[in-house]
Amino acid sequence: MLSNLKPQEPDKILALMGEFKADTRQGKIDLGVGVYKDATGHTPVMRAVKEAEKRIWDSQTTKSYTALAGEADYRDAMTQMVLGDVLDAGRTASLASVGGTGALRQGFELARMANPAMRVFYSDPTWPNHVSILKFMGVEAVPYRYFDNATRGVDFEGMKQDLAHAVKGDVILLHGCCHGLTGANLTLDQWHEVVAILEKTGAIPMVDLAYQGFGDGLEEDAAGTRLIASRLPEVLIAASCSKNFGIYRDRSGILIAITPDSATRDLTQGAMAFLNRQTFSFPPDHGARIVATVLTSPDLATDWRAELEEVRKGMLQLRELLAAELRNLSGSDRFDFVAHHRGMFSRLGASPEQVKRIKDDFGIYLVGDSRLNIAGLNNDTVPILARAIIDAGV
Repeated sequence: MLSNLKPQEPDKILALMGEFKADTRQGKIDLGVGVYKDATGHTPVMRAVKEAEKRIWDSQTTKSYTALAGEADYRDAMTQMVLGDVLDAGRTASLASVGGTGALRQGFELARMANPAMRVFYSDPTWPNHVSILKFMGVEAVPYRYFDNATRGVDFEGMKQDLAHAVKGDVILLHGCCHGLTGANLTLDQWHEVVAILEKTGAIPMVDLAYQGFGDGLEEDAAGTRLIASRLPEVLIAASCSKNFGIYRDRSGILIAITPDSATRDLTQGAMAFLNRQTFSFPPDHGARIVATVLTSPDLATDWRAELEEVRKGMLQLRELLAAELRNLSGSDRFDFVAHHRGMFSRLGASPEQVKRIKDDFGIYLVGDSRLNIAGLNNDTVPILARAIIDAGV
């Protein structure tokens, strides 16, 4: 039977990681993999996370199962972090998940349970796994214009025109902040216009909030999500703890559902728990318990926020350095978008041939669509990348 399986197309980013590891050149630079790194190229354990693990070690007395939806203290702390003062507990259901990816998958499954004929609109471009999951599920996926390759900003007029074609029962997948493929973000005024379109069409927004705290700040990065949550009767939010808590391998995420009323909330909460039961029964607890410990301990929460700010500001500084270096080398401001983008990523708008030349001639690895991980740089490698970009003719 297993011989009937078909070969699967390899993940391009994982393939790029393998190619980088096999490269024997000294001074090679990995700007492909989507993981935060410090100036030494290391992905550190955050101070508050380390201390939380110690406290859990000292106090934990059992490894028995958690609740199907995950422990309430984790879900309550995360919904508060995401929604802030727009949180309406009487209308909000939540589900602990296996990372942000698990939250997305369960969110798609929940929406399909409610409407088997749903379509999911996704930004062009988007995180490749969005489309891969939807394709695997057999869900119709519809792209909407998002990135303008000429300006390296948001094609907002095109986005609005495409979203207007959605209908009630469709799902609109939105990046909450730090757009994961381009770094190009919506302004708050643009978020207001998106809300108006959603109100008119009746489509349900599903926000992928993977980078809260990596862009303009923990509260600022949630502004678009909170606006949607405050204005619309039904909203799905998939949030990840991988980046802002640095617990990638512990796979902690949450699916939040905002419903029209308490009766629908209870119905939704039951459906969410059912989905976990059918998928993996009980969600993993270690990463979730770390997050809950940090967020509910004032001293740890303060230290975590401070370190998260250090990470955020470090990436902004690298953006500004790279933009300045490119301005000097090119004699123009055409690369200033790098400083305006937010989060770990920027999309250069380079051709596949130019990306290949940057890799072959300089040992600098970017994703094929010219997405680069700003967090993979440091003060010493910024000038090297800038020279490679100019020499490749970008």
